[in-house]
Amino acid sequence: MDDLDSAHPAGGNGATPRPRLEDVAARVGLSTASVSLVLRNVAGPSERTRRRVLKAAAELGYRPDRNASALASRRSRLLGVMVDIHSPFHAELVEHLHTAAEEVGYDLVLSTLTRTRDESTVLETLLAFRCEALILLGSVSPAPVLAELDRKAPVISVGRRIAEADLDVVRTADDDGVGQVVDHLVALGHRSIAYVDGGKGVIVTDRRRGYRDAMRRHGLDERIRVLHGDITEAAGERAGRDLLDSGDLPSAVVAYNDQCAIGLLTALRRAGVDIPGTVSVVGYDDDALSRLACFDLTTVSQNAEEQARHSVAAAMERLERGRTTPREIVLAPSLVVRGTTARTR
Repeated sequence: MDDLDSAHPAGGNGATPRPRLEDVAARVGLSTASVSLVLRNVAGPSERTRRRVLKAAAELGYRPDRNASALASRRSRLLGVMVDIHSPFHAELVEHLHTAAEEVGYDLVLSTLTRTRDESTVLETLLAFRCEALILLGSVSPAPVLAELDRKAPVISVGRRIAEADLDVVRTADDDGVGQVVDHLVALGHRSIAYVDGGKGVIVTDRRRGYRDAMRRHGLDERIRVLHGDITEAAGERAGRDLLDSGDLPSAVVAYNDQCAIGLLTALRRAGVDIPGTVSVVGYDDDALSRLACFDLTTVSQNAEEQARHSVAAAMERLERGRTTPREIVLAPSLVVRGTTARTR
């Protein structure tokens, strides 16, 4: 039996038998071993052979039996991904992770964080599915917990800086990203620049520090103004109402992420505040919502595609090449200027 398939006899009701690896091999006149190499994306067969095999498999409706493959090879070829169901940026990351994983012959198992499903439950689920490596988007688990998890399956932490444990990390320089935002606003003449915080966590701390450091760099120490917030649109709306109630509107506001910025925009526009004429607003993440014409939000791109590719590459280095030394990959964020920032009046 090949490690990609198993025999599936026709059912007693006259059902059409499921196409087998042997059927694909017969169609193209190759050995099952050669066909298996192509379908497992293993180097060796020529590009012409690959095209012939993939075309035949598609025409026959062949699908590999993943259970049989796992049993035969003792490999699941699954990468477990923890994702926050409420995060548009995580959704974009997952799309790119799928593409990067498929290119190296792996698939993803997603386990979601929700309001009633915590991180420990998510991690237990991924391990139960025999995921060979774990890609954790925005994990908040203590570093010792992640280090212990790494002994069971390689862990790649995406987005979060982890200094307390020897783990693979893929992230952007969040402090630099917010610093670019402040530099942009100062260049537009803004001096009264407020910041809506993101709550708790390492990523939150890095972005807050980036705001404070940039304000000090521009000699605006006395203008530092941090408002309570979190990662949600509701938090942005609350921050917007608080600014309106204070009677002291800044000329620009930087929000922890795009969701928070969109809530802030909603509150200010509802109150008749001209954006960006009276107040400029900036987010962070460059998620799909920020690009919609109705928001046209100035923001910071973390390059989701590049993060995804580096994350899968790190997993492959651990699984296929046996790398044991942890690596941290820090990507440079980039400012994306759209319609919610302008020169101060």
